[in-house]
Amino acid sequence: MINVLLVDDHELVRTGIRRILDDIRGFKVIGEAKTGEEAVQFCRQNSPDIVLMDMNMPGIGGLEATKKICRYCPDVKIIVLTVQCEDPFPSKVMQIGAHGFLTKDAGSDEMVNAIRAVNAGQRYIAPNIAQQIALAQVTGRTDENPFHCLSERELQIMLMITKGQKVQDIAERLNLSAKTVNSYRYRMFEKLNVSGDVELTHFAIRYKMIDIDSVN
Repeated sequence: MINVLLVDDHELVRTGIRRILDDIRGFKVIGEAKTGEEAVQFCRQNSPDIVLMDMNMPGIGGLEATKKICRYCPDVKIIVLTVQCEDPFPSKVMQIGAHGFLTKDAGSDEMVNAIRAVNAGQRYIAPNIAQQIALAQVTGRTDENPFHCLSERELQIMLMITKGQKVQDIAERLNLSAKTVNSYRYRMFEKLNVSGDVELTHFAIRYKMIDIDSVN
């Protein structure tokens, strides 16, 4: 039996995936979480085999949750399931320890195959994402997307800002000082040549770093 935790802030998404997996022999959804914090806590208490993890959620978000689960629960395997298919997200999440990467337009068969592969100790990246990463590495054309210049922490804070979270809230959730968060924020602005949070959000939408429906 493969025990699965579903992590997404949209109840309809979790319900849809649960219905798919409930019909597959050998799968059991043992929990649901709507924030990164809930996901980390659940994994530390219950140790699911597989976590299906969204990226852009309230709280610490999927990037930090993935990092924490990989640190605290090394036996738990994470498959990122997100609309954010543009690199550098796939590369970053795989680098910090995720075992798989799927986009939300993946079919149910692909999702099931990915879960089985990752549970068996393999890594799985959706073919179109794998091709995108490979082409970028071969051609060296990572400069087409300016978000490649951001660090993992800067990407994480970018996601939180575009969800409408304030600097003090971000600082508390990431156990950082507000001054440190602002330092990351202004460094981001400089790297991307933007002047504020609104422009950052528009820039992120333009380069498909976030989905417009997720913007508060």
